[in-house]
Amino acid sequence: MTAGSYHQAVMVEEVVEGLAIMPGGIYVDATYGGGGHAKAILDRIGKGKLMVFDQDEDALALIPPDPRIITVHQNFRHLGRFLRLHGIAQVDGIVADLGVSSHQVDQAERGFSFRKDSRLDMRMDRRQELDAAKILAAYPEEKLQQIFSELGEVTNARTLARTLVRARGAFPLSTTGELASVVQPLVKGNPNRYLARVFQALRIEVNDELGSLQDLLSTAATVLRPGGRIVVISFHSLEDRLVKRAFQGRLEKDPDPFSRESREKPPFRQLNKKPVTPGQAEIASNPRAGSARMRIAEKLT
Repeated sequence: MTAGSYHQAVMVEEVVEGLAIMPGGIYVDATYGGGGHAKAILDRIGKGKLMVFDQDEDALALIPPDPRIITVHQNFRHLGRFLRLHGIAQVDGIVADLGVSSHQVDQAERGFSFRKDSRLDMRMDRRQELDAAKILAAYPEEKLQQIFSELGEVTNARTLARTLVRARGAFPLSTTGELASVVQPLVKGNPNRYLARVFQALRIEVNDELGSLQDLLSTAATVLRPGGRIVVISFHSLEDRLVKRAFQGRLEKDPDPFSRESREKPPFRQLNKKPVTPGQAEIASNPRAGSARMRIAEKLT
């Protein structure tokens, strides 16, 4: 497997420009993936440092030997802890590409896609115990309804949750094909879009993606140096909404939301009021980039 086959990085030049990279600086790639953003950063930091995070061991296997790279096999929500572990007080920039890698989607056994029948897994970190099959087997109907409504924005989430609970009483929902078969009669509108929302909701819940993003944004507010930048590429409205709110100074996890400083001094200055999107040429060569939205913010003093 090559870096290119694992994942094609989105908006690489826009990320580099957004970070305003300084030679000798310390940067963080919160989602290494195929390494496209990391390579672009390494090409510009000279003798600087790059800390890279990824939960997937397949991605980490692609990291080249480079003394400037600090590799962390963890969720990026642990950024603060690993910076302290390596004696780093502040960083000059952070980039996070929140998209699911092409490799993960295309590997049938990972269970991310309804187009390929396999076990309902969806774990980005295969060391964790919770997977999609366990959620469908154990979560009560009310919790399932909440997941599909809030994380998938499924319009008939109540009916969907009730149907899944009844189905699991007859047989275990353990494969993507079984789930798709049970869901099919409930489809509203475009079948592929509906199934994509159902699978998205489960994937977000399995990996606590929104909670992890909130933790990253909160940590970034404390570890970025004044003038340092954070670039986040999101692929659906739930992520983009969290990023937009954080960059406007409305952090979901403020260390002290009642302090006067917190109320009067937002941590970031948003540098683009509207998200940056890929150009038509990039979308033509990489259709999965079509839904990408990039926001950039600068840490205030």
